[in-house]
Amino acid sequence: MRIAIVGAGIAGMTAAYDLAQAGEHVTLYEASAHAGGLAAGFRDSQWDWPLERFYHHLFVTDRAIRTLVDRIGMRDQLFFRTPITAQWWHGRGYALTGARPAVRLPGRQTPYQLPVPDLIAGGLSVLAFPGVPLADRLRLNVLLAYLKFGIRDWRPLEQVTAAAWTRRMAGEQLYRAFFQPLLDGKFGPYAEQVNMSWLWARFKARSVALGYFVGGFQHFSDRLQAAVQRAGATIHMHTPIGRLTQCEDGAWHVETARGESATFDAVIVTGAPRLLATLAPQLPHVYTNQLQRLDSLGAVVLTLALHQPLTGGLYWVNLSKAEFPFLALVEHTNFIESAHYGGDHLVYCGDYLEPSHAYFQMSLDQLIDRFIPALTRINARFDRSWIRDAWLHREAYAQPIVPVNHGRTIPPLATPLAGLFWASMSQVYPWDRGTNYAVELGQQVAQAVLAERVRLPGRLPATETEPSQQRSR
Repeated sequence: MRIAIVGAGIAGMTAAYDLAQAGEHVTLYEASAHAGGLAAGFRDSQWDWPLERFYHHLFVTDRAIRTLVDRIGMRDQLFFRTPITAQWWHGRGYALTGARPAVRLPGRQTPYQLPVPDLIAGGLSVLAFPGVPLADRLRLNVLLAYLKFGIRDWRPLEQVTAAAWTRRMAGEQLYRAFFQPLLDGKFGPYAEQVNMSWLWARFKARSVALGYFVGGFQHFSDRLQAAVQRAGATIHMHTPIGRLTQCEDGAWHVETARGESATFDAVIVTGAPRLLATLAPQLPHVYTNQLQRLDSLGAVVLTLALHQPLTGGLYWVNLSKAEFPFLALVEHTNFIESAHYGGDHLVYCGDYLEPSHAYFQMSLDQLIDRFIPALTRINARFDRSWIRDAWLHREAYAQPIVPVNHGRTIPPLATPLAGLFWASMSQVYPWDRGTNYAVELGQQVAQAVLAERVRLPGRLPATETEPSQQRSR
């Protein structure tokens, strides 16, 4: 088959890799200059390593991407560390995990077991957090252990909101001190609608140790792109798609925004629900209405290169949106050495917001002005002169909203139109979106295409019908 994939993010490239290795003829179209999607990086002239536009790390429990890392020969480029994560409370950050030495990735066949000392340390950190009374801290430890080890089936949990479940199980005081800030910060006006299966998955699937690549996630994206091309697929960069049209014989006509066109047996669209509805307006109205009901939030991330460290050794600091103008402060160079970035101390200020929020229209300088008072609260010595440079990245589609019974409303990977498939973060459920689940999604949609090929046209010869432009080989 000839297969087109719209989007060379991690899901699109994983699908292309599997399909090309299965002998199919694959062409990817990417609108931007770089592959990798939300995991893509950018580079400053002073840095040896690029930096992710949106903060990224892996968990040891992320088995899908670990397996792919092995397949493309990058096992020795992935390492794990346990940086300090903290909760900000009454003027300081209280560590919830402690720093530990770097450890190499365990072998693929060796399931990772969270060390007992890590479990004990995490529990003791929660017990030491003064934000809630001691009785509630004990209760919180028991509840988190129950979520991580005691619940295996998430389906009953999607029938109740996370707010209602945690209120009932933790009590109002613990809910307001611990769970409500997490939900409010992540989902804003949708906090009371999010179902409990999402919160369960957040605690169930995460490890204390966090993973990163030598050279950053852009290095992983570049290596995956090279593996996709070695497998025989073609990638066209700077090539947004304008329209998809199904021909009378069932094949798909793919037209780029520049008017170039090609014909394929099947098309996979990766990206936002509204992108699919826009590219393929011939989809049934019932289906497009279903797409329109899938709500999501965008991401706004201000990245600062500072002359001095900010947080005193903390990597990730959870902030209260009632007190701070953004959700999370991430000092990346307390996880990865600043030597890789020319001695810069790199800090992310990130938030999930509705695309209509003012932060999506404000300039870089306006956001810096908005955020500086918060940075001074984190470190009273902070001054604007500490900023060597700054970057602003925004993405309108970053965090799907998962209401009660969300699993019943997610469209399948195969659309109602034969040969047209859709793979997006909205279908990563109940798990939180991330590169590991983008890999899983790419693998799943590749299998869906292969399973459907018996009813696809399959009549196109394996000859050159692509747009006449330079290949990115």
